[in-house]
Amino acid sequence: MEPLGATTILLVICISCLLLSAWRKMSGNGKLPPGPVPLPLIGNALQLNTKNLPQSIEKLSATFGPVFTIYLGTKPAVVLYGYKAVKEALIDQGDAFSGRGPIPIFDQIIEGKGIGSSNGEAWKQLRRFGLTTLRNFGMGKKNIEERILEEAHFLVGRFRNTHGPHKKILKNFRAFASFVLERTKINRESLDLSCPRDFIDAFLIKIEEEKQNSQSEFNNANMVKTTLGLFIAGTGTTSVTLKYGLLLLLRHPEIEAKVHEEIDRVIGRNRRPCMADRSQMPYTDAVVHEIQRFVSLVPLNVPRAVIRDTQFRQFIIPKGTIIFPVLKSVLYDSTEFPNPEQFDPGHFLDENRAFRKSDYFMPFSTGKRICAGEGMARMEIFLFLTMILQNFTLKPLIDPKEIDISPITTAMSNQPRPFQLCVVPR
Repeated sequence: MEPLGATTILLVICISCLLLSAWRKMSGNGKLPPGPVPLPLIGNALQLNTKNLPQSIEKLSATFGPVFTIYLGTKPAVVLYGYKAVKEALIDQGDAFSGRGPIPIFDQIIEGKGIGSSNGEAWKQLRRFGLTTLRNFGMGKKNIEERILEEAHFLVGRFRNTHGPHKKILKNFRAFASFVLERTKINRESLDLSCPRDFIDAFLIKIEEEKQNSQSEFNNANMVKTTLGLFIAGTGTTSVTLKYGLLLLLRHPEIEAKVHEEIDRVIGRNRRPCMADRSQMPYTDAVVHEIQRFVSLVPLNVPRAVIRDTQFRQFIIPKGTIIFPVLKSVLYDSTEFPNPEQFDPGHFLDENRAFRKSDYFMPFSTGKRICAGEGMARMEIFLFLTMILQNFTLKPLIDPKEIDISPITTAMSNQPRPFQLCVVPR
C-alpha cells in the first residue's frame, strides 16, 4: 500500500473514532427532553441563528414544545419555554435548578467568582453576605431612596446642560477591577472594624473575621469579582432599561402625555417624586412595568444549571446540565398579555384602570437566583423615569412613526437601537 493511501485510511479512521466518541457523548445523557437532532462536534449550531438566538429558540419551541434539548457543541442544554415550565423549574424545584451555567464573555471578566457566577458553597456564602450587606446599607429603605433621588437630580442637571450630540463612553471593566484593587488599599489603611463605610469595607471586615476558616470564600479575589459583578448588574441593566424606555416614549408621545398628566396631578412641579407616590400613579407604574416587559432585557435569561441529577416531568436531567429558562417566553405570553408585540401599558391595568400585578412579570428572573438587587433596580427605574418626565418633554428628531423600537439582539441581551432625542424643559 502506498504511503499516501495508508495516511488517508489512518486519517479517516481517526476522524471516524472522534465522531463516534462525540456522538456517544452526546447521546448518552440519560432521559433528556427531545429536541432537534445534533451533529457530531457542532451540535445544533446549524439550527441556531447566533444573531437572534431568541427567535431560533421560539421556532424550535413550536416544534418540540415547552421543554426541549439543544446541543451547544457536545454539551446539552435544556430549554424551558413558557410560564408553566419556568415556574415549575425555578420555583417549584428551585433548589435543584439553582446552579449557574457558563456565561463565556462574563466569565472572562468575573472568572467564576462573585455572587453572579459562583456555585455551591461559595455562592451561598457570597449571596447571603451580599444581600445582608446591601440591606444594611439601606437597599429597599428610605435612605437609599434619597441617594437614588440625588443621582436622578444630577442626571436632570446634566440633561439641562447637555447641548448637542455627545459620544457614548464605553466602560472598561478591567480598568474598574484595577480601581477596586486601588480602592481596597485605601480602605484597608483606614479601616474601622466597627463602622464599615461601604461594601468594600464590609467585605474587608468579613475577610478579617474569617481568616482562620480554611473553607471561607471571603478573600481578595472574591471581593474584587463580587464588587465588579454588582457594578455590572447594578448599572448596566438599569441604564439600558431607562434608555430603551425613553426610546419607547419617543415612539409613543400619547403615552408620555398621559404620564405627564399623572405626574402633574399627583406630584406637581415643585417637589421631587418619591416611592410613596407610586401607589397613587397607576398609569406611570404600568408604563414602568410595560417598559421592562417589552424590552425583555435578557430574553434567554442568564444560564442556570442543575446541581444534581434531577427528574423534571418525565425526563432525567443530569447534574451540571445547562438550563435556559426563557424569560421572553413568559413576558410575551399572549394569554397573559394580549398582543404582546405591542407596547401597551394596559397590560398592567385592570378594567378600572387600577394597576394590575402579574405573576408573569419576571424581568429579574425568579427563584433562588433572582437578581439580588431587584428592589433597588425597580426603585431606580421608577424614580429616574418619573423625575425625567417631571422636568422634561421628550422630542424626537424624526417623525415618531418612523422610530424603530425593535431591539438589537445579542447572544445575551436586547439593546435599543442608537437614537437621538431632544429634552425640552417643562
